[in-house]
Amino acid sequence: MSRDVELTLAAAVAVAGIAAMIWWPMDAPSGLSDEPAVDEALEDSPEEPEPEEAEPETLEADAVEPEALPPADPVDAAGDIFSYMPPGDLIEESGTGQTVQINYAPGLRFPMEAGQAYANSQVYNYGGYLGPAGGQCNAANYAYAWRDNFCETRGYGTPMCPTGVGHQGQDIRPASCQDDVHWAVAVDDGTITSIGTYSVRLMTDDGVRYTYLHLDKDTLLVEPGDTVSRGERIGYVSNEFGDTATTIHLHFEIKMAIDTGAGIHNTPVPPYVALVDSYERLIGGEEAG
Repeated sequence: MSRDVELTLAAAVAVAGIAAMIWWPMDAPSGLSDEPAVDEALEDSPEEPEPEEAEPETLEADAVEPEALPPADPVDAAGDIFSYMPPGDLIEESGTGQTVQINYAPGLRFPMEAGQAYANSQVYNYGGYLGPAGGQCNAANYAYAWRDNFCETRGYGTPMCPTGVGHQGQDIRPASCQDDVHWAVAVDDGTITSIGTYSVRLMTDDGVRYTYLHLDKDTLLVEPGDTVSRGERIGYVSNEFGDTATTIHLHFEIKMAIDTGAGIHNTPVPPYVALVDSYERLIGGEEAG
């Protein structure tokens, strides 16, 4: 081959090489098409989720403690709701009640066995000699609300009352207008100190004296000197009142040494608050037996 031909071929090869460098990507692997390469790592990666839009914050209402339900009104043995007038609130024109009321016998056992009774005046209510026309068995006498009558106008010296005289105790009618049917019971442990024509007196070890009036004397279960336990039967509620019968009811008294404002006196004290408390416990099932 002549020198001129060699030079011509060499020049052609050089031109072809330069063209290949221009038209073929230098980083393309052998045997691959000229499609643009894709990064496999990026292709296989899941698309990054777009940030979720934050939901508006929900403001919870301040936690409120449920209000405690008021205690249910106590219900007696007949299913009637017990209610009572305030202590010292007497029947109109029957007297002036004491304004300061204290429970002088906390823990007292109610003086009647059954959980159905009606505290009200036997003088100023139906059947009483100062009450409205009608007999003592009138339904109004055997219905709530209870009413205090400790300071009712009577002729008994009662220094705990504003006028200095009063009733000295509380009248309580039994469940029904029946003589010798309903039991009176001991309000506390103690000793029967005396039994009169129509009275029974119970003295506790700490010197508190409880008086029961108008029990049926012929059917009493106690005698003077007997010791009795709280809740023990004493006798039937009746209408005993010497030669003249009264209405069927229990007159109940509490007598103790107390400062009356004019010194210490052994005197009847208002029993109404203690009776309300003991009655609510009785009909609420808190008394055994």
